[in-house]
Amino acid sequence: MNLRGIVSVSGKPGLFKLIGQNKAGFVLESLDAQKVKTVVNLSTTKMASLEDITIFGEEDDIRLPDVLEKIREEENLPDLKKATGNDLREFFRTVAPNHDEDRVYTSDIKKIASWFNILKELPLFNEEAPEPVETAESNATKEGSVTDNAPDTK
Repeated sequence: MNLRGIVSVSGKPGLFKLIGQNKAGFVLESLDAQKVKTVVNLSTTKMASLEDITIFGEEDDIRLPDVLEKIREEENLPDLKKATGNDLREFFRTVAPNHDEDRVYTSDIKKIASWFNILKELPLFNEEAPEPVETAESNATKEGSVTDNAPDTK
C-alpha cells in the first residue's frame, strides 16, 4: 500500500494529496471529486501523513496502513450514517484486535472508516510503498548524528 503523500489536515475534513511546496507552505489537493487545491502553512496548521499515523495499542502501537489493509480484506465496513458506536467498536475489534479501547475513541474509528471510504476508490492498495531513498543525510543518521525529519517550512 502506498500512502506516501496522502495527508490529513487538522480542522479540514477529508484527505489530501501533497502536490508541492511554495513560500507560503505546502500545496495540497483534496481527494474528493472537486480536486480543490489549497495551501497549508505548518506554522498555523497541523498536517499528518497517513503513512506515519499509528493507533494506540495495548502493547505496541498499530500502524494505520496495516489497519486499512485489514479493513479492505474484511469487506463489511459498517454504514457510517447508520452505525452505532457499538457497531463501529465491534467492527474495529476485528480489524485492530489489540487496540487500546480506553484511548481509541469511537470518533477515531469513524474517522479511520471515513478515510478508508475515500481511499478505497484509489489505486493505493495495489501500489507498493516506495523504498526510502539513501541520501547523505540518512547515512549520517545511521552513523549516529541527529537530524530533524520535519518538513522545511522556510
